[in-house]
Amino acid sequence: MMPLSLANVGEPNIIKKLGGSPEVKKHLENLGFVVGGNVTVINTLNGNVIVNVKETRVAISEEMARKIMI
Repeated sequence: MMPLSLANVGEPNIIKKLGGSPEVKKHLENLGFVVGGNVTVINTLNGNVIVNVKETRVAISEEMARKIMI
């Protein structure tokens, strides 16, 4: 397992675990990050990560990306 912030661009991954407080986990789930779901890093800009999750592009901070384990 490794954090999403270290994933290769364009490589599909499966979410294995969500970290952080219950509020952070709920926020990530609301954005579409659920355990067992697919996520692909589209691009990284200044530490921020743009991902494709549930057919939607979402931009998250590097801090949030470190809480998503793949």
